[in-house]
Amino acid sequence: MRLLFVGDVVGRSGRAVVTERLPGLVRDWKLDCVIVNGENAAGGFGITEAIYQELLDAGADVISGGNHSWDQREALVFIERAPRLLRPINYPPGTPGRGVAIFDAKNGARVLVVNVMGRVFMDPLDDPFAAIERELNACPLKSAVDAIVIDIHCEATSEKQAMGHFCDGRASLVVGTHTHVPTSDHRILTRGTAYLTDVGMTGDYDSVIGMGKAEPLQRFVRRVPSAKFEPANGPATLCAVVVETDDTTGLALRVAPVRLGGKLEEAIPAFWS
Repeated sequence: MRLLFVGDVVGRSGRAVVTERLPGLVRDWKLDCVIVNGENAAGGFGITEAIYQELLDAGADVISGGNHSWDQREALVFIERAPRLLRPINYPPGTPGRGVAIFDAKNGARVLVVNVMGRVFMDPLDDPFAAIERELNACPLKSAVDAIVIDIHCEATSEKQAMGHFCDGRASLVVGTHTHVPTSDHRILTRGTAYLTDVGMTGDYDSVIGMGKAEPLQRFVRRVPSAKFEPANGPATLCAVVVETDDTTGLALRVAPVRLGGKLEEAIPAFWS
């Protein structure tokens, strides 16, 4: 199976590069399942129902969230009628929406996708490791589903790495989101799980983690806010990770980063080109 995970889409420029590039990637790379983190898609903060549909129309099969999941108030309502939109699973019981779901891939396989949020330097949600353990026990790889993808939305690299090793051999891919800076440590762990500490953002890198430079610099230098943060709207880089899994085990055979457009050096998987 061929999986693509697209990093945090930031604002209009991020959405534009997804709309421009993703349909061709699905076609040319024969992708079976595409997951997009969309928690910054609406002006850098949250997601709206119209943008949710825009990302699906571009080729996303699943859209995950994070700490900005509720920044657009309408998300609290429309998430209940948006079966392909996830928010972190370790929000308290009674929070709208869902943090995990099984989706049918284009090749007919069943893919479990889990969105979970870390706790180091983040909001103190429920234990992410306990939440993931429950899902992996309830829906084991290959005996219940053909692939498992875990989006660990988290600040600390150590917590993301710990989650990767915690899931090793039990998930197809563990990928970090949130920091908006792509790391270069993509690899297959000892027991066969593909791992990447942070996939990076899909947005304009001539920015401060996706925001126009003036206001972040003002706050760092002067320590006084002067305006609200606005997304940078220059040409965006689509940052993603691709994984090919073993149809027998559901574990990873190959993993590679993807960077297309914008300011960053291009990266495409040599084994699919």
